[in-house]
Amino acid sequence: MWNLTEADVDAIAMGAGILGTGGGGSPYLGGLRMKQVLRQGHSVQIIPLEEVADEAAICEVGWMGAPTVGVEKLPNGDESLAVIDALEKYIGRTIDAIACAEVGGANSMAPLEAGALSGKPVVDGDAMGRAFPEMQMSTLFINGVATTPAAMVDEKGNCIIFGNMITSHAFEKFARDLCVQMGCTSLIAAPVMSGAEVKAHSVPRTLTLARNLGQAVLDARAKKKSFVDAVLNVTGGKEIFSGKLVDVQRRTIAGFARGSMLVEGLGSYRSEFMHIAFQNENLVAWKGDRDTRGEVVASVPDLICMLESDTGEPITTEQLRYGLRVNILAVPCTDKFRTEKALKVVGPAAFGYPEVVFEPLPKTPGQGIE
Repeated sequence: MWNLTEADVDAIAMGAGILGTGGGGSPYLGGLRMKQVLRQGHSVQIIPLEEVADEAAICEVGWMGAPTVGVEKLPNGDESLAVIDALEKYIGRTIDAIACAEVGGANSMAPLEAGALSGKPVVDGDAMGRAFPEMQMSTLFINGVATTPAAMVDEKGNCIIFGNMITSHAFEKFARDLCVQMGCTSLIAAPVMSGAEVKAHSVPRTLTLARNLGQAVLDARAKKKSFVDAVLNVTGGKEIFSGKLVDVQRRTIAGFARGSMLVEGLGSYRSEFMHIAFQNENLVAWKGDRDTRGEVVASVPDLICMLESDTGEPITTEQLRYGLRVNILAVPCTDKFRTEKALKVVGPAAFGYPEVVFEPLPKTPGQGIE
């Protein structure tokens, strides 16, 4: 159990930005909002999964929408309290603790902000161990946890209650359509779960992992050491490319930032090219020539993380631009996403790449995402 500090916010924002693999919203903006909440006198306690009571009522809090829109359309600050209050009124009982839907990007900060403003503890874990673009891509929903009841609000004060959705795919479709009508960003509290369900299916200790990862990068930067080594020492995985962005194709479609990028190799990767497809998050990385994708180097559900070469800052999809120099890392995902059942939901085919065969990265016991 630990209490969040401003230093923790900086570290988690950095670490969650890396784990977000390009998505999850701007960790910088999420960190700014969280620091403001702490400076207003609020506090939040992070509790281990093991300390959650089986009968506790827990809900996730997280943002839905296109990261490109989230940078321009800021929240009003009242969404967290509004969405929790709406859900509590609907179910007729108090929510005991807040959980994280995805540890990536700004969505690592959303439950912390909600916990601080509501006075509720936040569980040290999440349902992805990274960020994913769609609701059904969750260790909870893959394992049969109900998606509803749920609540969704926007910055204008609109509030929607989902009483019953028959599948997580149905929830994604209805919520996404409504999110688009809300301006492509909305805050969701969902689902209402028992403590037993959260303990059984969450990826444990991911807020601690994000903090440790971010602190390792910040320490490496201060000591002028390799931030690539710092990331890999915490997460496992490997560097798969280093170069300069020479082309970015990106559009906001149906509430997602979709597109592709082309990276020209530098240093030991000179004369090579890497193609990466993304849907909010980086999905598949191919190494080939300028015009041909070539060999698959990494794919979902493993993480494809992009860092700015001079600072180690994580690069999110809304920041992609010509000339940016980057290091690209591949990090092993949680074992919970490596089952046959999970791969049907989070594997390459689920994103429209049936020709890509997922080849899991090797994992080191006791290291990285559990």
